[in-house]
Amino acid sequence: MKARVTVTLKNGVLDPQGKAIEGALGALGFAGVGSVRQGKVFDIEVEATDAAKAKTELEAMAAKLLANTVIENYRVEIVD
Repeated sequence: MKARVTVTLKNGVLDPQGKAIEGALGALGFAGVGSVRQGKVFDIEVEATDAAKAKTELEAMAAKLLANTVIENYRVEIVD
């Protein structure tokens, strides 16, 4: 079963990389870009047949390792 875990910074957390990307897009002539926030995407394949059980396990992975839950949110999607 394939899944995607998306990790993003929580609102209010400073995102210097997003600000740098925002500035670079403007410098490259892309007008109208209001705000950029960067994040991480993990594509994970797990051996499971029960989607609910797999999602629970993937959420545990995200909470324990993939995301810093103090400053980041995460979202788990089964993409199979």
